[in-house]
Amino acid sequence: MVLFKVLACNSQQKEQKKPNIIFILADDLGWQDVGFMGSKWFETPNLDAFAKESFVFSDAYMYPTCSPSRAALLTGKQSFRTGVYNVPVLERGNNQDNIFSRWTVGLEHKMYAEPLKKAGYTSIHLGKWHVVGPNPQEEKNYPFKNHLKQPANGTLNWLANHQSAEIQQYYPIGKGFDKNVGGTWWGDPARGYTKGYKSESGGYKAPFKNPFIEDKKEDEWLTDRLTTDAIDFIKQNKKQPFFVNLHYYAPHRPIVARTDEAYQKFMKKPADTITGQGIKNKGEAAGYASMIASIDKNIKRIFDELDKLGLRENTIVIFTSDNGFNGLTSKSNALRGAKGMVYEGGIRVPAFVNWKGQIKHGNSDVPISGMDYFPTFLDLAKVKNYDGILDGKSIVPLLKNKPFKERPLFWHLASRYRNPPCSVIRKGKWKLIQFLNDGKVELYNLEEDLKESQNLIDKNPEKGSELLAELLTWRKNNKVPLPKSSILEF
Repeated sequence: MVLFKVLACNSQQKEQKKPNIIFILADDLGWQDVGFMGSKWFETPNLDAFAKESFVFSDAYMYPTCSPSRAALLTGKQSFRTGVYNVPVLERGNNQDNIFSRWTVGLEHKMYAEPLKKAGYTSIHLGKWHVVGPNPQEEKNYPFKNHLKQPANGTLNWLANHQSAEIQQYYPIGKGFDKNVGGTWWGDPARGYTKGYKSESGGYKAPFKNPFIEDKKEDEWLTDRLTTDAIDFIKQNKKQPFFVNLHYYAPHRPIVARTDEAYQKFMKKPADTITGQGIKNKGEAAGYASMIASIDKNIKRIFDELDKLGLRENTIVIFTSDNGFNGLTSKSNALRGAKGMVYEGGIRVPAFVNWKGQIKHGNSDVPISGMDYFPTFLDLAKVKNYDGILDGKSIVPLLKNKPFKERPLFWHLASRYRNPPCSVIRKGKWKLIQFLNDGKVELYNLEEDLKESQNLIDKNPEKGSELLAELLTWRKNNKVPLPKSSILEF
């Protein structure tokens, strides 16, 4: 009887143990820029091997640029709630046709490290942050007359302000993380160099000139350094639940080859005529390929360390990207568009979830959103009392092969970058886009036309009307803002 109680108690403790969480986000890595999603030109042997033992999502989505993706990811909220629709410096047009984006996510919006901290997790953010602006004080008079701007490359006149307690509230440390390595307002690592993209380092080769990364003698390559710090954090916190938020700056431009040997290898490699990779901009593509290969090797370092420490079975690892590929560096003949566009090339991203011994490997075509990760983390951490607004849904039932009711996914971009302001709904195999200023509508059947080459709004008006009505109801119920010049009521 006593033995039974002890066994039951141990079993209960084991069941209640909270898993470690490692969330790895690449920057501008396209849906087909990895082997496990079909690339024959880019080389990701380690990611491909991990994908075979993971749950792979073929229909994983983000916003089309990094600012709204990261804001939505970290807060679990739609863009209209944070006011982050695009990267502010990329926006085009006037304040009648656009609602210009905030750069800084307001303090009223909690981020996932905060409830995880209360649940007993020790956490670290490494790499790109990009949800605080260079001058948050300028963002108080919203909406803006003009889009926000950024300081010149190589200037640090903003730094003292950002090191203050007031502005640190918007940084990882102020949003629940215990440590920050490299997170600031930068959208790319080249900003520390006066020549920016034209500098030899590009911020990827040491010295990184990032004031939030302490220089070390052994520094060589930014992706290596971020991974090393992540591994050090894992080793230091192996006896307690930890959360690693590893957001690589790579392979975002500027394109800097990891080594000349790797660069030459891809320069000589025949192009992939199926995906279209390695045909145009060969020099940029070859450097980009070497950066992807570097990410691949570094992620293997993390898995190797987890194996060494005996942590694989209690650590869930999620890998994905913040938006689609940059059209200057990659290509996917299977998809229309690229980064910055609401077509599949801009918003569909690679994604897998690895949890050895806890979930079965396989593939799912259930559409998931970047906003789903916040509630997923809460689910994994057994947080039951979070009372903030979350627009996503935990994907843990999918991972555990339990019922998961599919739902429509929505996007809302009230400012122009590469597409005019628009809203999007994806439901089942259908996708509808409505442009906000003139009301024009596009309808695509993604099951039959993943390339989005045929607008079916005239051929299938019933389905178009059904999806449009659902999109309008969503906007109306949520009081989603529209540009001033929009002809739409809601």
